[in-house]
Amino acid sequence: MLEKVIFLKYGELSTKKNNINFFLKQLESNIKFILDSEDIILYDCGRMFIYPKNDFQSTLRKLQNVFGIHEINIAYKSLDRSLDALEDNVINLLKDREFTTFKVEVKRSDKNYEYDSMNLRKIIGSYILKHTNNKKVDVNNPEIIVNIEIRKKEVLIYFDKVKGIGGYPVSSLGKGLLMLSGGIDSPVAGYLAMKRGIKIEAIYFESPPHTSQNAKDKVVELARLLSIYNNDIKLHVINFTNIQEAIYKNIPHDYLITIMRRMMYRISAIVAAKVNAKVLINGESIGQVASQTLTSMKVINEVVKIPVIRPVACFDKLEIINLAKKIGTYETSILPYEDCCTIFVPKHPVINPLREKCLEYEKLINYEDLIYESIKNKEVIHIKNEESNTYSDYL
Repeated sequence: MLEKVIFLKYGELSTKKNNINFFLKQLESNIKFILDSEDIILYDCGRMFIYPKNDFQSTLRKLQNVFGIHEINIAYKSLDRSLDALEDNVINLLKDREFTTFKVEVKRSDKNYEYDSMNLRKIIGSYILKHTNNKKVDVNNPEIIVNIEIRKKEVLIYFDKVKGIGGYPVSSLGKGLLMLSGGIDSPVAGYLAMKRGIKIEAIYFESPPHTSQNAKDKVVELARLLSIYNNDIKLHVINFTNIQEAIYKNIPHDYLITIMRRMMYRISAIVAAKVNAKVLINGESIGQVASQTLTSMKVINEVVKIPVIRPVACFDKLEIINLAKKIGTYETSILPYEDCCTIFVPKHPVINPLREKCLEYEKLINYEDLIYESIKNKEVIHIKNEESNTYSDYL
Protein backbone atom coordinates (compact mmCIF):
# COMPACT_ATOMS: atom_id res chain seq x y z
CA MET A 1 0.00 0.00 0.00
CA LEU A 2 1.29 3.46 -0.93
CA GLU A 3 1.07 6.45 1.36
CA LYS A 4 1.24 9.98 -0.03
CA VAL A 5 3.70 12.20 1.80
CA ILE A 6 5.60 15.48 1.40
CA PHE A 7 9.31 15.53 2.05
CA LEU A 8 11.71 18.45 1.99
CA LYS A 9 15.23 19.02 0.72
CA TYR A 10 17.31 21.74 2.34
CA GLY A 11 19.85 22.92 -0.22
CA GLU A 12 22.15 25.45 1.46
CA LEU A 13 21.40 24.12 4.94
CA SER A 14 23.05 20.82 4.05
CA THR A 15 26.44 22.60 4.07
CA LYS A 16 26.15 23.38 7.79
CA LYS A 17 27.50 19.99 8.93
CA ASN A 18 27.88 20.15 12.73
CA ASN A 19 25.39 23.03 13.04
CA ILE A 20 22.68 21.61 10.80
CA ASN A 21 20.49 20.37 13.67
CA PHE A 22 20.20 23.92 15.00
CA PHE A 23 18.90 25.16 11.64
CA LEU A 24 16.59 22.18 11.18
CA LYS A 25 14.98 22.68 14.58
CA GLN A 26 14.26 26.30 13.67
CA LEU A 27 12.92 25.20 10.28
CA GLU A 28 10.64 22.65 11.94
CA SER A 29 9.40 25.28 14.38
CA ASN A 30 8.59 27.68 11.52
CA ILE A 31 6.76 24.96 9.60
CA LYS A 32 4.71 23.96 12.62
CA PHE A 33 3.68 27.59 13.07
CA ILE A 34 2.06 27.84 9.64
CA LEU A 35 0.63 24.34 9.23
CA ASP A 36 -2.49 22.78 10.65
CA SER A 37 -1.91 21.57 14.19
CA GLU A 38 -2.93 18.07 13.13
CA ASP A 39 -0.27 17.75 10.42
CA ILE A 40 2.52 15.35 11.36
CA ILE A 41 6.17 16.38 10.90
CA LEU A 42 8.92 13.78 11.21
CA TYR A 43 12.67 14.06 10.69
CA ASP A 44 14.55 11.00 9.51
CA CYS A 45 17.95 10.42 7.88
CA GLY A 46 18.44 13.81 6.28
CA ARG A 47 14.80 14.40 5.30
CA MET A 48 11.85 16.14 6.88
CA PHE A 49 8.53 14.41 6.20
CA ILE A 50 5.12 16.04 6.43
CA TYR A 51 1.87 14.09 6.54
CA PRO A 52 -1.00 16.53 5.91
CA LYS A 53 -4.20 15.54 7.67
CA ASN A 54 -6.49 17.85 5.72
CA ASP A 55 -5.84 19.99 2.63
CA PHE A 56 -2.78 18.67 0.78
CA GLN A 57 -2.62 21.60 -1.66
CA SER A 58 -2.93 24.16 1.13
CA THR A 59 0.05 22.57 2.87
CA LEU A 60 2.11 22.76 -0.33
CA ARG A 61 1.21 26.43 -0.81
CA LYS A 62 2.23 27.34 2.72
CA LEU A 63 5.53 25.47 2.48
CA GLN A 64 6.48 27.48 -0.61
CA ASN A 65 6.70 30.57 1.63
CA VAL A 66 9.04 29.04 4.21
CA PHE A 67 12.70 30.04 4.03
CA GLY A 68 15.17 27.18 4.44
CA ILE A 69 13.41 24.81 2.03
CA HIS A 70 15.18 24.19 -1.27
CA GLU A 71 12.76 21.67 -2.74
CA ILE A 72 9.34 20.24 -1.87
CA ASN A 73 8.67 16.73 -3.12
CA ILE A 74 5.36 14.90 -3.34
CA ALA A 75 6.24 11.26 -2.78
CA TYR A 76 4.61 7.86 -2.44
CA LYS A 77 5.95 5.72 0.37
CA SER A 78 5.92 1.92 0.47
CA LEU A 79 7.02 -0.19 3.42
CA ASP A 80 7.44 -3.14 1.04
CA ARG A 81 10.98 -2.73 -0.30
CA SER A 82 11.00 -5.82 -2.53
CA LEU A 83 11.85 -5.44 -6.20
CA ASP A 84 8.48 -6.86 -7.27
CA ALA A 85 6.60 -4.33 -5.19
CA LEU A 86 8.80 -1.50 -6.43
CA GLU A 87 8.23 -2.41 -10.08
CA ASP A 88 4.47 -2.70 -9.64
CA ASN A 89 4.25 0.57 -7.73
CA VAL A 90 6.21 2.47 -10.38
CA ILE A 91 3.98 1.18 -13.18
CA ASN A 92 0.79 1.92 -11.26
CA LEU A 93 1.93 5.47 -10.54
CA LEU A 94 2.89 6.07 -14.17
CA LYS A 95 -0.27 4.73 -15.78
CA ASP A 96 -2.21 8.00 -15.41
CA ARG A 97 0.65 10.25 -16.48
CA GLU A 98 1.16 11.56 -19.99
CA PHE A 99 4.76 11.22 -21.21
CA THR A 100 6.82 9.81 -24.04
CA THR A 101 10.37 10.03 -22.69
CA PHE A 102 11.65 9.29 -19.19
CA LYS A 103 14.68 8.49 -17.10
CA VAL A 104 15.12 6.79 -13.75
CA GLU A 105 17.11 8.23 -10.85
CA VAL A 106 17.94 6.08 -7.81
CA LYS A 107 19.41 7.03 -4.42
CA ARG A 108 20.18 4.58 -1.64
CA SER A 109 20.54 5.76 1.92
CA ASP A 110 20.52 2.05 2.80
CA LYS A 111 23.74 0.80 1.24
CA ASN A 112 22.90 -2.78 2.25
CA TYR A 113 20.00 -3.00 -0.19
CA GLU A 114 20.43 -5.96 -2.53
CA TYR A 115 20.76 -3.84 -5.69
CA ASP A 116 23.10 -0.91 -6.10
CA SER A 117 21.84 2.35 -7.61
CA MET A 118 23.13 1.76 -11.12
CA ASN A 119 21.70 -1.76 -11.44
CA LEU A 120 18.37 -0.75 -9.95
CA ARG A 121 18.14 2.14 -12.39
CA LYS A 122 18.62 -0.25 -15.31
CA ILE A 123 16.15 -2.79 -13.90
CA ILE A 124 13.37 -0.25 -13.34
CA GLY A 125 14.03 1.43 -16.69
CA SER A 126 13.75 -1.88 -18.51
CA TYR A 127 10.58 -2.74 -16.63
CA ILE A 128 8.95 0.56 -17.63
CA LEU A 129 9.86 -0.02 -21.30
CA LYS A 130 8.43 -3.54 -21.16
CA HIS A 131 5.13 -2.60 -19.51
CA THR A 132 4.31 0.66 -21.31
CA ASN A 133 3.74 1.53 -24.96
CA ASN A 134 5.89 3.79 -27.12
CA LYS A 135 8.10 5.07 -24.29
CA LYS A 136 11.77 5.94 -24.67
CA VAL A 137 14.65 6.63 -22.32
CA ASP A 138 16.09 10.14 -22.57
CA VAL A 139 18.78 10.89 -19.99
CA ASN A 140 19.30 14.49 -21.13
CA ASN A 141 15.84 16.01 -21.49
CA PRO A 142 13.16 13.57 -20.31
CA GLU A 143 9.52 14.54 -20.01
CA ILE A 144 9.34 12.75 -16.67
CA ILE A 145 11.91 11.65 -14.12
CA VAL A 146 11.15 8.61 -11.99
CA ASN A 147 12.91 9.27 -8.68
CA ILE A 148 13.40 6.35 -6.31
CA GLU A 149 14.93 6.54 -2.84
CA ILE A 150 15.78 3.32 -1.04
CA ARG A 151 15.70 3.96 2.68
CA LYS A 152 16.21 1.60 5.60
CA LYS A 153 12.51 1.10 6.32
CA GLU A 154 10.74 2.24 3.18
CA VAL A 155 10.97 3.12 -0.49
CA LEU A 156 10.01 6.55 -1.81
CA ILE A 157 8.85 7.10 -5.38
CA TYR A 158 8.29 10.63 -6.64
CA PHE A 159 7.96 12.63 -9.82
CA ASP A 160 6.64 16.01 -8.75
CA LYS A 161 8.97 18.66 -7.34
CA VAL A 162 8.07 22.17 -6.23
CA LYS A 163 10.86 24.71 -5.91
CA GLY A 164 11.26 26.21 -2.45
CA ILE A 165 12.54 29.72 -1.77
CA GLY A 166 15.80 28.54 -0.18
CA GLY A 167 17.85 30.60 2.26
CA TYR A 168 18.00 30.04 6.01
CA PRO A 169 15.04 29.53 8.36
CA VAL A 170 13.74 32.85 9.70
CA SER A 171 15.01 33.51 13.28
CA SER A 172 18.05 31.24 12.89
CA LEU A 173 20.37 34.27 12.60
CA GLY A 174 18.70 36.59 15.09
CA LYS A 175 16.50 39.67 14.76
CA GLY A 176 16.74 42.87 12.73
CA LEU A 177 14.67 46.06 12.62
CA LEU A 178 13.45 46.97 9.12
CA MET A 179 13.03 50.66 8.32
CA LEU A 180 9.80 50.17 6.38
CA SER A 181 8.45 52.97 4.21
CA GLY A 182 5.62 52.87 1.71
CA GLY A 183 8.00 52.57 -1.23
CA ILE A 184 9.12 49.67 -3.39
CA ASP A 185 12.60 49.13 -1.99
CA SER A 186 12.24 48.56 1.75
CA PRO A 187 9.81 45.60 1.56
CA VAL A 188 12.21 43.89 -0.87
CA ALA A 189 15.08 44.57 1.54
CA GLY A 190 13.03 43.00 4.33
CA TYR A 191 12.33 39.92 2.22
CA LEU A 192 16.02 39.47 1.39
CA ALA A 193 17.00 39.87 5.04
CA MET A 194 14.49 37.19 6.04
CA LYS A 195 15.95 34.92 3.38
CA ARG A 196 19.26 35.06 5.25
CA GLY A 197 17.58 33.87 8.44
CA ILE A 198 16.85 37.25 10.07
CA LYS A 199 13.59 37.60 11.97
CA ILE A 200 12.32 41.13 11.35
CA GLU A 201 10.38 43.71 13.23
CA ALA A 202 9.64 46.95 11.40
CA ILE A 203 9.60 50.65 12.13
CA TYR A 204 7.51 53.18 10.22
CA PHE A 205 7.65 56.97 10.49
CA GLU A 206 4.35 58.80 10.02
CA SER A 207 3.81 62.54 10.02
CA PRO A 208 0.13 63.40 10.46
CA PRO A 209 -1.54 65.53 9.23
CA HIS A 210 1.07 65.77 6.45
CA THR A 211 0.75 62.02 5.87
CA SER A 212 -2.63 60.31 5.68
CA GLN A 213 -4.24 57.28 7.29
CA ASN A 214 -4.14 55.74 3.82
CA ALA A 215 -0.35 55.98 3.85
CA LYS A 216 -0.22 54.21 7.22
CA ASP A 217 -2.67 51.52 6.09
CA LYS A 218 -0.49 50.96 3.05
CA VAL A 219 2.54 50.22 5.25
CA VAL A 220 0.47 47.95 7.50
CA GLU A 221 -0.51 46.01 4.37
CA LEU A 222 3.15 45.77 3.27
CA ALA A 223 4.02 44.41 6.70
CA ARG A 224 1.19 41.89 6.39
CA LEU A 225 2.56 40.73 3.03
CA LEU A 226 6.02 40.30 4.55
CA SER A 227 4.55 38.42 7.53
CA ILE A 228 3.73 35.55 5.16
CA TYR A 229 7.47 34.77 5.18
CA ASN A 230 8.20 35.91 8.74
CA ASN A 231 5.25 34.31 10.64
CA ASP A 232 4.43 37.64 12.29
CA ILE A 233 5.72 41.20 12.36
CA LYS A 234 5.58 43.88 15.02
CA LEU A 235 5.33 47.26 13.33
CA HIS A 236 6.57 50.17 15.48
CA VAL A 237 4.85 53.37 14.33
CA ILE A 238 6.69 56.58 15.19
CA ASN A 239 4.91 59.93 15.08
CA PHE A 240 7.56 62.03 13.33
CA THR A 241 5.53 65.22 12.90
CA ASN A 242 7.15 67.42 15.57
CA ILE A 243 10.66 66.39 14.54
CA GLN A 244 9.96 66.90 10.86
CA GLU A 245 8.36 70.30 11.39
CA ALA A 246 11.27 71.43 13.60
CA ILE A 247 13.72 70.39 10.89
CA TYR A 248 11.71 72.16 8.19
CA LYS A 249 11.48 75.42 10.20
CA ASN A 250 15.10 75.59 11.40
CA ILE A 251 17.39 73.72 9.02
CA PRO A 252 18.61 74.99 5.61
CA HIS A 253 16.45 73.19 3.09
CA ASP A 254 19.24 71.54 1.14
CA TYR A 255 20.06 69.58 4.34
CA LEU A 256 16.45 68.64 5.21
CA ILE A 257 16.68 65.05 3.98
CA THR A 258 20.11 64.43 5.49
CA ILE A 259 19.10 65.66 8.96
CA MET A 260 15.76 63.87 8.75
CA ARG A 261 17.48 60.57 7.95
CA ARG A 262 19.95 61.05 10.80
CA MET A 263 16.99 61.47 13.17
CA MET A 264 15.32 58.35 11.79
CA TYR A 265 18.50 56.37 12.29
CA ARG A 266 18.83 57.57 15.88
CA ILE A 267 15.25 56.60 16.67
CA SER A 268 15.56 53.25 14.90
CA ALA A 269 18.71 52.39 16.83
CA ILE A 270 16.99 53.08 20.15
CA VAL A 271 13.96 50.97 19.20
CA ALA A 272 16.26 48.20 17.92
CA ALA A 273 17.99 48.08 21.29
CA LYS A 274 14.66 47.85 23.08
CA VAL A 275 13.51 44.87 20.98
CA ASN A 276 16.93 43.17 20.96
CA ALA A 277 17.49 43.61 17.23
CA LYS A 278 21.11 43.15 16.19
CA VAL A 279 20.98 45.19 12.96
CA LEU A 280 19.01 47.87 11.15
CA ILE A 281 17.78 46.98 7.66
CA ASN A 282 16.70 49.42 5.00
CA GLY A 283 16.00 49.69 1.29
CA GLU A 284 18.75 52.12 0.36
CA SER A 285 20.17 51.60 -3.12
CA ILE A 286 23.44 53.34 -3.95
CA GLY A 287 22.91 56.54 -5.92
CA GLN A 288 19.15 56.19 -6.29
CA VAL A 289 18.34 59.45 -4.47
CA ALA A 290 20.33 62.24 -2.82
CA SER A 291 20.40 60.56 0.60
CA GLN A 292 21.81 57.38 -0.94
CA THR A 293 25.09 58.60 -2.35
CA LEU A 294 28.08 57.06 -0.62
CA THR A 295 28.88 60.39 1.06
CA SER A 296 25.31 60.76 2.31
CA MET A 297 25.23 57.19 3.59
CA LYS A 298 28.45 57.74 5.52
CA VAL A 299 27.27 60.99 7.12
CA ILE A 300 23.84 59.57 8.00
CA ASN A 301 25.18 56.24 9.23
CA GLU A 302 27.63 57.79 11.66
CA VAL A 303 24.91 58.68 14.20
CA VAL A 304 24.43 55.00 15.15
CA LYS A 305 26.75 52.24 16.31
CA ILE A 306 24.42 49.37 15.39
CA PRO A 307 25.28 47.69 12.05
CA VAL A 308 23.12 48.72 9.09
CA ILE A 309 22.56 46.27 6.25
CA ARG A 310 21.23 47.32 2.86
CA PRO A 311 20.19 44.19 0.94
CA VAL A 312 19.32 46.07 -2.28
CA ALA A 313 22.29 48.46 -2.18
CA CYS A 314 23.74 47.18 -5.46
CA PHE A 315 20.47 46.39 -7.24
CA ASP A 316 19.21 48.68 -9.99
CA LYS A 317 15.61 49.88 -9.87
CA LEU A 318 14.32 47.37 -12.41
CA GLU A 319 15.81 44.49 -10.43
CA ILE A 320 14.12 45.74 -7.27
CA ILE A 321 10.78 46.17 -9.07
CA ASN A 322 10.96 42.65 -10.51
CA LEU A 323 11.59 41.16 -7.08
CA ALA A 324 8.79 43.28 -5.56
CA LYS A 325 6.42 41.82 -8.14
CA LYS A 326 7.64 38.31 -7.40
CA ILE A 327 7.01 38.59 -3.65
CA GLY A 328 3.69 40.38 -4.06
CA THR A 329 4.48 43.82 -2.59
CA TYR A 330 4.73 45.89 -5.78
CA GLU A 331 1.04 46.70 -6.31
CA THR A 332 0.72 47.93 -2.73
CA SER A 333 3.97 49.91 -2.85
CA ILE A 334 2.86 51.96 -5.87
CA LEU A 335 -0.39 53.13 -4.26
CA PRO A 336 -0.26 56.97 -4.44
CA TYR A 337 -0.09 57.85 -0.74
CA GLU A 338 2.86 59.97 0.37
CA ASP A 339 4.92 59.01 3.41
CA CYS A 340 7.14 61.31 5.43
CA CYS A 341 10.14 60.56 3.21
CA THR A 342 8.41 62.16 0.22
CA ILE A 343 6.92 65.28 1.82
CA PHE A 344 8.93 68.50 2.31
CA VAL A 345 11.46 67.30 -0.26
CA PRO A 346 13.66 70.26 -1.31
CA LYS A 347 14.26 71.04 -4.96
CA HIS A 348 18.02 70.69 -4.60
CA PRO A 349 18.97 68.36 -1.72
CA VAL A 350 22.66 68.14 -0.92
CA ILE A 351 24.26 64.99 -2.36
CA ASN A 352 27.62 65.35 -0.60
CA PRO A 353 26.70 66.56 2.89
CA LEU A 354 29.39 67.59 5.34
CA ARG A 355 29.47 66.11 8.83
CA GLU A 356 30.44 69.45 10.36
CA LYS A 357 27.41 71.20 8.85
CA CYS A 358 25.10 68.45 10.10
CA LEU A 359 26.40 68.89 13.65
CA GLU A 360 26.07 72.65 13.36
CA TYR A 361 22.49 72.51 12.05
CA GLU A 362 21.36 69.93 14.58
CA LYS A 363 22.19 72.35 17.38
CA LEU A 364 19.34 74.51 16.07
CA ILE A 365 16.69 72.04 17.29
CA ASN A 366 16.14 70.30 20.60
CA TYR A 367 16.13 66.91 18.89
CA GLU A 368 16.96 64.74 21.91
CA ASP A 369 13.72 65.69 23.70
CA LEU A 370 11.76 65.31 20.47
CA ILE A 371 13.21 61.84 19.91
CA TYR A 372 12.42 60.81 23.48
CA GLU A 373 8.83 61.97 23.09
CA SER A 374 8.33 60.17 19.77
CA ILE A 375 9.58 56.86 21.17
CA LYS A 376 7.60 57.23 24.38
CA ASN A 377 4.38 57.61 22.37
CA LYS A 378 5.05 55.05 19.64
CA GLU A 379 2.32 52.67 18.57
CA VAL A 380 2.91 48.95 18.04
CA ILE A 381 0.82 47.00 15.55
CA HIS A 382 1.16 43.22 15.71
CA ILE A 383 0.61 41.74 12.27
CA LYS A 384 0.25 37.97 12.19
CA ASN A 385 0.62 35.69 9.21
CA GLU A 386 -2.79 35.08 7.65
CA GLU A 387 -1.44 31.89 6.09
CA SER A 388 -1.43 30.45 9.62
CA ASN A 389 -5.09 31.40 10.10
CA THR A 390 -4.29 34.13 12.62
CA TYR A 391 -5.06 37.82 12.55
CA SER A 392 -3.77 41.39 12.89
CA ASP A 393 -4.35 43.40 16.01
CA TYR A 394 -3.39 46.76 17.43
CA LEU A 395 -1.51 46.65 20.73
